[in-house]
Amino acid sequence: MKKILLCGATGFIGKNITLELAKNKNYEIHAVRYKRQKYETPKNVIWHKADLRNPDLVNKLTKNIDIVVQLAATTSGSKDIVSKPFIHVTDNAVMNSYILRSCFNNKVKHFIFTSCTVMYPSSKKPTKESDFNGKIIEKYKGVGETKVYIEKIAKFFSTLGQTKHTIIRHSNVYGPHDKYDLEKSHVFGATITKVMNAKNSLDVWGDGSEIRDFLHVNDLASFIKTVINKQKNVYEIYNCGSGVPISIKKICHLIVKISKKPLKINFNKNKPTISFDLHLNCEKAEKELGWKPKITIEDGIKKTLIWWGKNIKNA
Repeated sequence: MKKILLCGATGFIGKNITLELAKNKNYEIHAVRYKRQKYETPKNVIWHKADLRNPDLVNKLTKNIDIVVQLAATTSGSKDIVSKPFIHVTDNAVMNSYILRSCFNNKVKHFIFTSCTVMYPSSKKPTKESDFNGKIIEKYKGVGETKVYIEKIAKFFSTLGQTKHTIIRHSNVYGPHDKYDLEKSHVFGATITKVMNAKNSLDVWGDGSEIRDFLHVNDLASFIKTVINKQKNVYEIYNCGSGVPISIKKICHLIVKISKKPLKINFNKNKPTISFDLHLNCEKAEKELGWKPKITIEDGIKKTLIWWGKNIKNA
């Protein structure tokens, strides 16, 4: 039986990954939470409450662990990225530094880190892992530079010990258990909430021309399961996305169409937005791991709207 330490088990991605990995009865999941309450899980999930900025606690958590899936982070939506960029820096740099060091000290076999794609240059063309040029757009500098720092120290530790390291640069993840309040949610979650609460019209900030890549959280879970079983080298960076570019304007129209609500969409060009285009090239993951996403954006929206209706509307 493999012992997996899953940091950030109560977050949006963390909850989905915890529940998915727990389906494998050959895994003993050690789920880490901090301020949020634990939720109902299968018997092979063991809960731990810990502040991952405490090096002694981190060292205890990683002892006798085979795999660390590091999903814990101080996160928020694009509003905070613009107005309070510092909140993504210190805590995330500190906790990941301690986790990586403890993985080395305790001879953890595999460290998996969910990075992001904000370090990439804005481009409508497919972006490969090697396309990162060190230049991060100003509004993403705080979170982007921190992610790059974590990626680099992971690469450093990969040269020292026995731990295999995986960096997953995933695109915009959506699905069940996401944040659906307008203050903290990302663009997909915020749009779902706006549409479902709207009566006559949907107001969208900006002109909707920005290109994004949306990945259903179940596809990210399948990626993590694949990388556990198939990665061969001690350090790898993988893009993980749908590989299908879509504009904010089109995603809004799709959500409205699938919701079957007769809403007029108003794009407000006077409201601030982050001008950034992302189209991910995920050929490396397909070539080396045999991984491809399975959930189309249309099916993902349908699943999300059904989940929202059952879990958010009546909450």
